Amino acid sequence: MEKVNVLIIGSGPAGYTAAIYAARAGLTPVLYTGGQPGGQLTTTNDVENFPGYPDGINGPQMMMDLQKQAERFGTKVNYGLVTAVDFSVYPLKVTVDEKDTVLAETVIVATGASAKYLGIPSEETFANRGVSACAVCDGYFYRGKEVAVVGAGDSAAEESTYLSKLCTKVHLIVRRDEMRASKIMQQRVLNTPNIEIHWNTETDEILGDDSGVTGVRLLDTKTGKKVRLLLKDSF
Repeated sequence: MEKVNVLIIGSGPAGYTAAIYAARAGLTPVLYTGGQPGGQLTTTNDVENFPGYPDGINGPQMMMDLQKQAERFGTKVNYGLVTAVDFSVYPLKVTVDEKDTVLAETVIVATGASAKYLGIPSEETFANRGVSACAVCDGYFYRGKEVAVVGAGDSAAEESTYLSKLCTKVHLIVRRDEMRASKIMQQRVLNTPNIEIHWNTETDEILGDDSGVTGVRLLDTKTGKKVRLLLKDSF
């Protein structure tokens, strides 16, 4: 059974930042990477909004840089998934990969978030070629183009509103005849002239060619009819 001073769960920017500070303080932190080492940024080709990279940086390379920096000061990086914790005891008890137990004086949870995709094959086909899960991260690449956003909650409303300032038109694909977003977020969407809401609509497939995404095939949930929505200057 391993005993550590500081255990960090997560290997995204937050996890490695915590590791750098803890290591420089002489706490000898141990970081567990989780199921996706490097976090969401490892699925992003170009990162242009992170300070210190004036020419942008490849997402996986950026996370490798952060890992090297954390390790330089003494962070021990372990590849494993924390599957259970018990914070009712002290030292704190952490289970890794459902079998190994680690006791820690302090646990820093930096698990971040994971993007919710539709689960259709074409998402992977056009990943980083028109399919994105972060408008703030990648919206700059779509300026002056038409885009489609799938969803009806606060995230979808916020992303649509943000993109409306960069793109000529935003198509918001909503499965039902109403949105789940908070009233104020819905109002912002409805009051934005270049956002068009497609009610009772699901995304059946993402369309594209060698250049990237060119449009989406939509399914009317009431009639069952499928229509192609072509995005002008999409990518």
